[in-house]
Amino acid sequence: MTSKKLRDHADQIINEAIASVLPDTAVRRALENMAFSGRVLLVAAGKAAWQMAKAASECLGSRIENGVVVTKYNHVKGSIANFTCYEAGHPVPDENSFMGTQAALDLTTNLTKKDTVLFLLSGGGSALFEKPLIPGTELQEITEQLLSCGADITEINIIRKRLSAVKGGRFALHCRPAQIEAVVLSDILGDPLDMIASGPACPDSSTAEDARRIQKKYGLKMSDHALDLLDAETPKALDNVHTQINGSVRELCSAAAGACRRLGYEPVILTNCLCCQAKDAGSFLASIAKTHAEDGKALAFIAGGETVVVLTGNGHGGRNQELALAAAPGIRGIAGTAVFSVGSDGTDGPTDAAGGYVDGDTCRILEEQGADIDIVLRSNDAYHALEKTGGLIFTGPTGTNVNDVAVALIAKPSPAIH
Repeated sequence: MTSKKLRDHADQIINEAIASVLPDTAVRRALENMAFSGRVLLVAAGKAAWQMAKAASECLGSRIENGVVVTKYNHVKGSIANFTCYEAGHPVPDENSFMGTQAALDLTTNLTKKDTVLFLLSGGGSALFEKPLIPGTELQEITEQLLSCGADITEINIIRKRLSAVKGGRFALHCRPAQIEAVVLSDILGDPLDMIASGPACPDSSTAEDARRIQKKYGLKMSDHALDLLDAETPKALDNVHTQINGSVRELCSAAAGACRRLGYEPVILTNCLCCQAKDAGSFLASIAKTHAEDGKALAFIAGGETVVVLTGNGHGGRNQELALAAAPGIRGIAGTAVFSVGSDGTDGPTDAAGGYVDGDTCRILEEQGADIDIVLRSNDAYHALEKTGGLIFTGPTGTNVNDVAVALIAKPSPAIH
């Protein structure tokens, strides 16, 4: 199989997998059995917020009195009647995050028992939906520390909850006595409701002791006021929330497997709980590909989840790009073999790419251009390396966010010509 056809197959798998987890159908399905008596107000937060809000608007129309949407920059695809849309910072919250969240709080003030808040939540909400209890600049600094120290998403969110007026169930408290109907797209392994977007409308299972342990584990630098907030407990019970989870990494992996099967590959889902350093995941997938490259079969090994990047340089890239580039040395020179990884939201880290793709030629192409993969990885500069090889994957913002999927693709060898 030619390199071009292998890349075409990768693109088809990516497109089909992401299409299967778009939020429109999930939101419509969730709304089918909802009954509303009083006013209906909408709050949508996260990378998929605009698309979820658009679907709700199309279903309920003027039944929704007003709405506030807070999503990532360049994720608003048009106006929605009676809704105010905000674009804000991710993965680090910014002033627009705070402004959009305040608008949502203003919208949901002084509600009655008959009112309903339709709360549409997706990944990225931890940064986008935020009213800090400390100065915004300090929250940004703490967030930067958490993102660069190797903390996993659960650890990050445990800290975030205690520094926020809306996380860890506090938004639900704010909305009382109104009922919250929450529709959630999960971007965290195992779908823990209290961790998705840091659980604004969910009782918090973590404790102040957990928060203090994480702060000490990573040596997080925090003001005395922030440290005091770590000791303040979050709500452990809420009686005004009903939640439905729609969409997760399990569905993403299953859809990728189906796409592989239709293209003639025998798919194997290795895990939908991938949680390790991106470089280690890439090396592992390359090892699997290398082991099975001589099997004489068309195979696809699939891993879904969310890896982490430990920053050792100041390059440009994201975890999916780093995973892919780290796989390149392991499949060097192996024809018909590729490793690719993509974020379902269409954005990988602070870049315009969704992920990265490498094959057996990637190392050679980079070396011919004077690039050393080890140095690139230490610099966390996967974006520019993959740019040189045509290995960046672009989808644009997809409107969903259910973690990442990585695939080691092995084409069936062409029959020898005698």
